[in-house]
Amino acid sequence: MVRYRRLSAVLLLAGLAGVAVVALPGKAEAWWCCRVGVGIALPPVVVAPPVYAPPPVYYAPPPAYYPPPRRVWVPPHWQGSVWVPGHWA
Repeated sequence: MVRYRRLSAVLLLAGLAGVAVVALPGKAEAWWCCRVGVGIALPPVVVAPPVYAPPPVYYAPPPAYYPPPRRVWVPPHWQGSVWVPGHWA
């Protein structure tokens, strides 16, 4: 039983130390500011393919409207020696 008490006590102290470290307020410094022993800090380099805008969308022109053909009346007439009565063409 004694071993479990010691183990639980060590785990309790480690947990409290972890909570204390996380809960302590710290200075909010940017990653490029105030480094010790570094005079120049470079920002990270991002390597990615170039991003192009999609090509503009071209729509086909609307189809031309052609009204339906009109029927024409052909009056009666002679075609050579044959009489052709009037009719719709």
